[in-house]
Amino acid sequence: MGVKLPLIFAERMKSLLGDEFEQFMKSYEQSPHAGLRVNTLKISMEQFDEIAPFDLRPIPWCETGFYVPHGVKPGLHPYYHAGLYYIQEPSAMAPVELLQVEPGDRVLDLCAAPGGKTTQIAAKLQGKGVLVTNDIHAERTKALAKNVELYGVRNAVVLNESPERIANAFPHYFDKVLIDAPCSGEGMFRKDEDMVKSWEHHSVEKCVLMQRDILETAARLLAPGGTIVYSTCTFAPEENEAMIAEFLNVNHDFVVRDIPEEKGFAPGRPEWVRKMMPEKAEETEAVLDQTRGTARLWPHLLEGEGHYVAVLQHRAGQEIETDQPGVVKEGAMEYGQVVDVSRIEAEGNKDHSIAASSIAMTKADRKKERLLRIESRESHDRQAGGGKNSGRQSKKGKDHGGRKSERGQGRGADPASIDPVAIYSQFMKEQLEIELTGETVCYGDRVYQSSVGAARLEGLKVIRPGWFMGTIKNGRFVPSHPLVCALNTSEARRSVNLSSADGEAVRYLKGETLNIEEERVVLKADTFAKGYVLVCVDGYAAGWGKWLDGVLKNEYPAGWRWTSV
Repeated sequence: MGVKLPLIFAERMKSLLGDEFEQFMKSYEQSPHAGLRVNTLKISMEQFDEIAPFDLRPIPWCETGFYVPHGVKPGLHPYYHAGLYYIQEPSAMAPVELLQVEPGDRVLDLCAAPGGKTTQIAAKLQGKGVLVTNDIHAERTKALAKNVELYGVRNAVVLNESPERIANAFPHYFDKVLIDAPCSGEGMFRKDEDMVKSWEHHSVEKCVLMQRDILETAARLLAPGGTIVYSTCTFAPEENEAMIAEFLNVNHDFVVRDIPEEKGFAPGRPEWVRKMMPEKAEETEAVLDQTRGTARLWPHLLEGEGHYVAVLQHRAGQEIETDQPGVVKEGAMEYGQVVDVSRIEAEGNKDHSIAASSIAMTKADRKKERLLRIESRESHDRQAGGGKNSGRQSKKGKDHGGRKSERGQGRGADPASIDPVAIYSQFMKEQLEIELTGETVCYGDRVYQSSVGAARLEGLKVIRPGWFMGTIKNGRFVPSHPLVCALNTSEARRSVNLSSADGEAVRYLKGETLNIEEERVVLKADTFAKGYVLVCVDGYAAGWGKWLDGVLKNEYPAGWRWTSV
C-alpha cells in the first residue's frame, strides 16, 4: 500500500522531475529500507562478521552499514543492548562518510539528536580528538546523551545550546562541522507517514530562516581549511541548492567540494532555482552552478530515503577573522546547571537527514590543511587561556571549594574533608586498568573525564561535560553505567561473560540476579572475585554486576532494561 502524498507536493515534484516523476511516484509503493551500522568503538568489522545474528547486505556508501531484511527486528537482540550496532536509515549513514573524520579531529555535530550521526563520528575518531554534540531541544538531548553512553563514546561533550552561544565559546575551533539541518522533511514521507501529516506545519519559509542562521554560525565555528557538511531530508530547492548558493555568495572563502555521481547519488539541480526562484538565481548567479556538485539521494534511484547534501570546504589559503572567546560569568557552570539524564528511556533511533559519498584530497592538500589547523588551534587555545587543570572546578581558583585532598575517606566522613578526585582515582586504580585522557572535572558529586575541560564550557547548558565516570556517595565512588559501556574486558580486573544464545544475557538485561560460579569470574593477577564485575554479552561490555559468594547482583540501570517479551 502506497503513501498518500499531499497534492501540492505531488504537483510541484511533477513540475520539477518531468519524465522522472512516474518512476519517483512508484517508489512510494515500496516499503522503506531498514539498516544498521556496526559500532567499531566496541567491535571490529571482522569480529562482527563472525557473530552477526542476521543475514545482512552491505550499504554501498558506508563500509560499516548493512541493509536489514524485511521483518527482522535488530532491536530485539542482546547485541543491540550491548551497543554493538546502531539502527539507522541507510541514507542517513552517508553524511558522516562524506565528512571524512580522522582520529584526532575536533568535530561538532550541531543538530545531533537522537545521536545516530554522533555515534558514527565517534567511531571514526576512535577515542582521539574532540566531539561536541548538540541539540537545541532539551527533551531530545535525553536520547542523544543515552546513545552517546550506550555506544561507549569516551570523548564527547553533550550540549543543549543555540549555535550562536556555542560559537562564542568555540570560535573557529572545529576541523569538521556536521549540520543535519531542520527541514520540511519531504524525503521522509515514505518512512514516516506522520511527516506527511505535519508537513503543512513545517513551512519551507520557516525552515529557510533557521537553516540560514545555522550555516552562518557554522562558519564562525570552523577552523581554517575545515569542512562543513550540510544535509537535509527534503526535496525543496529553497532549502537545498538555493541555501548553499546564498551561503557561498556571502562567504567567498568557501567552495563546494564536488560529490561524485556514483552509488546512486544524483547531482544538485541549480536549474530548479532558476525556474522556481528567478530573483534568487540572479542574485547568486556567480556561484549557483557550484551547487551542481552537491548531491541528491532519490528513493527511486537508490535503496534509501530522499535527501540532499553539500560539502563546503574552506579555502586553506584564506584567513578566517578570529573572535575572542565570549566572556562568561565566573562560576556560571554550577552543578545545578548540568542536566542529569542518566536513567531515561531512549526516544528511538530516528535520523532526520542525510546523504553523499567520499571525496579524496591530495596528500599535499591534507598536509596544508593540517598545518593550518594546528596553527589555528595554538592561537585560539592561547586566546582562550587553555591548558589542563586536572580535577579542578573553575571557580575563584579553588580546588573543589578550597578543600584539602585526603585519601581513604569512607562512609561517614565529613563532607568538607572529601576530595572526590582522590576517591575516584583510588577506585580506578583498584578496579580497572585503563589509561585516562582529558581532564578530570567534578560537578557536585559527579565525576567526568572531559576532552574539552570545564573552563571552555562555563556558561553553556551542558548535558554531559564528558565521559560520565560515576558518583561520590557517602565518601565512596559508585561507577556509572556509561563508564562500563565504554570498557573492554582487558581494562577490568574482574569480568564475567554471558551467552546471548542460552537466555542468560537477556535475564541480566532484564535486571535479574544471576547465580554465577566463582570459576566463571575472570580475574586479573592479585584480584579477589568479590566486588564490581564487568558483565559481558558474548565478550562485549553490557553493564556492571557485584559478585559475592556465587551470586551476581545486577547493577544494570532500571531505565535501560530489556522490556520486550
